[in-house]
Amino acid sequence: MLSRVALTAPRRLTVAALSARTYTTSSKEGSVAQSREFGKREKAQEDVYARAHEREQIEKLKKEIEKKQAQLEELEKKSNNKGPEH
Repeated sequence: MLSRVALTAPRRLTVAALSARTYTTSSKEGSVAQSREFGKREKAQEDVYARAHEREQIEKLKKEIEKKQAQLEELEKKSNNKGPEH
């Protein structure tokens, strides 16, 4: 019985708190998602993320290129050391 009361009491409090929070007299409150500033801010954040992601991808590609160049140089050295076998 005590556990049942303990479980329902917090639910009642949250419902009361939510209904108190949703009451408003202004038509402008809650329209943040529709404002132009919100859209601009969101686009700016997306652009920053995209640039950072592209920067990471470029760094990975540069490292891969360096590895491949080192492998190529090593293969060329081996090829030159063998010399012609004819």
